[in-house]
Amino acid sequence: MTDLALMFKGAAAQIRARHRRLSDLDCVAGDGDHGSTMLRVVEQLEHAAGSNPREILRDAGWKVMGVDGGASSSLLGTFFTGMADVPSEGDTLDCRELAAAFECGLAAVRRQTKAQPGDKTMMDALVPAVTALRESAEAGKPVVEALRRAAEAAQAGAGNTRNLVAKYGRAKYLGEKAVAHEDPGAVSVALLFDGFYHGLAESKGETGNAGPG
Repeated sequence: MTDLALMFKGAAAQIRARHRRLSDLDCVAGDGDHGSTMLRVVEQLEHAAGSNPREILRDAGWKVMGVDGGASSSLLGTFFTGMADVPSEGDTLDCRELAAAFECGLAAVRRQTKAQPGDKTMMDALVPAVTALRESAEAGKPVVEALRRAAEAAQAGAGNTRNLVAKYGRAKYLGEKAVAHEDPGAVSVALLFDGFYHGLAESKGETGNAGPG
């Protein structure tokens, strides 16, 4: 099984274990279907196929964009198709290439949304996670360690959203009433990164504490 397949398998496990929490969070300002949307997203990730990382990521992205899940599935699909822009032709991605892939994915998402960290969206978890991954790559850390740090950064970012007032989506109409609740999109991203880490680390016998509990 490829590293990406292991990462996607780990992400699916995290979402399946906590999808009810995601729906509960979504009930605060939405229609409570975010957990079920994310279940469909990770199912598509597990079905992604290709002969190299770029093909797998592109297939994953298009499959996720085909999920009927509103902005969440659209942005996550954009993220994975954007990751496929990584300048690599190899069969695997080293830490620098993986960081570059995540940066390409983030750049693609930023072309689709004006949301920034601090706006109580998925960006509050995604941006710090990608930043941590790049910093780890520049420091010469192995992929598993880099993903652990990215998962921790995503978790911290998602946790911080409970103190924020939303500027986008339905939650923006609640104003201060949505404070004290984490953003479901940010929590989903944190769970994905936690899954990326655990999925790869467990295959290598390197698991430790990281990401949402």
